[in-house]
Amino acid sequence: MKKIIPIIQTLICYLFIVLFVYAAVSKLIDFETFQTQLGQSPVISAYASIVSYGILIIELLISILLGIKKYQKLGLYCALFLMNVFTIYIIIILKFAPFTPCSCGGILEDMGWNEHLIFNLLFILLAILGIILMNSNYRLTASKIGLIFLVGILFMIGLFQKSQFEKSYNNSFIREFLPHHSNQLSKLNLKQEGFTISGFDSCYVYLSHPSAPLYLLQYDYHTNKIDTLHLEIKKKELPYKRLITQVDYPTYVIGDGSIGILQIGQLNAKPTLLTYYQNIYYNSYALGNNHHIGFVAAEPQTRSNILGVIYPSEKGETIKLNKTSLKNQINGTFDTDGLLIWNKENNHFLYSYYYRNEVIVLDTMMNELYHLNSIDTITKAQIDMAYYAKTDQYKIGPRTIRVHEYSATYGDKLYIYSRRFGKYEEEISGTSIIDVYDYPNKSYLYSFYLYHLPQEKLRNFRVFKNYIFAVVDKELYFYELIK
Repeated sequence: MKKIIPIIQTLICYLFIVLFVYAAVSKLIDFETFQTQLGQSPVISAYASIVSYGILIIELLISILLGIKKYQKLGLYCALFLMNVFTIYIIIILKFAPFTPCSCGGILEDMGWNEHLIFNLLFILLAILGIILMNSNYRLTASKIGLIFLVGILFMIGLFQKSQFEKSYNNSFIREFLPHHSNQLSKLNLKQEGFTISGFDSCYVYLSHPSAPLYLLQYDYHTNKIDTLHLEIKKKELPYKRLITQVDYPTYVIGDGSIGILQIGQLNAKPTLLTYYQNIYYNSYALGNNHHIGFVAAEPQTRSNILGVIYPSEKGETIKLNKTSLKNQINGTFDTDGLLIWNKENNHFLYSYYYRNEVIVLDTMMNELYHLNSIDTITKAQIDMAYYAKTDQYKIGPRTIRVHEYSATYGDKLYIYSRRFGKYEEEISGTSIIDVYDYPNKSYLYSFYLYHLPQEKLRNFRVFKNYIFAVVDKELYFYELIK
């Protein structure tokens, strides 16, 4: 028996050496993929870079210890700790993570997570056996093994919680993708580009087109039936340039900020006009509740963007301006450009800047409540801008970096479409990336892909409950969000 024990000890050490060297070499051969997979892990994504290097170094160091007779006992203790950490990681993945990624190399990559768990447990038993065979004081050995398990568990739980906090609140542009989160239900051929989703309800999606602004396309997404509504507008003789329509059934708003016209109507059997505003000049607007209409305008003297709201009162229409919330970084025009949207469930206006990672949350009277940051790392607008003296205009050049392409909101969630890639990401043809935030909590939740035809571009989208309606070039996509 005394002759067999050293052989068993040596065999266990060699098994761990083969395992760790093989795993380390497999990771090194395709290190970029290994690091990318860790970056998309729901457990340690915030520390993917340091963990990826750390695992390789530790695996190789333990292999060296196990190869030297004098340090084999220490090597087995370290191997037990590392296998314990790996096992706790798998348990967290299986029980607490929203999805199960893979970050193993070689033949281990073909294992499922349950098989991988069993594999790890077998090697944990081998490590314990080797340690017991190398020690005579079994009580002290048991205490050391118990301490290793306790430290490993606390280490992984702490790393998981810290990573989740960093991901949600101090994210350095590392996305956590939920696989198969969106499922395409149907697709409607719109026959031409340029459509905008003006609104939606439990039955219909309303779409408008700049070439026929007085006609509203009403699409029943349950029956796939399409109707066309003709909207009423006063003073048709005015030189309208860019009529914009928004719908919050049964209310609709149509207006042209270039000539200061804004009209509120009602979609009944026949659309009727209710209220007419004039001399209100704006760039864009968002329809709120109780006929409150938020808008973005240019301050006449400085040309800087400002926010405002128009609402009915006993004196007629009342306008309130907010000149302080949009912070200038360059000239106050392009650098403060963004999209104003309305959150019906929380009665908030949300303004997402186009060229920086910031979103402002405001109440119905356009008072600033707070702001939050998206996971993009651009805090100052990077705009390629040129001035044309002949036309007295500034124009944006091709080197401008657009952070937020488009945004939508429903409930406590803010959905932001971004064309920029985060860390550890590769471009996937025929997809658009949507980042999701718990905006009242100022935290990032997750990201997912909207799938469409390659070469097509997402133009605008809206979210209603667990559905997404998206205009992708000439088509309207209807998706279901899978929990």
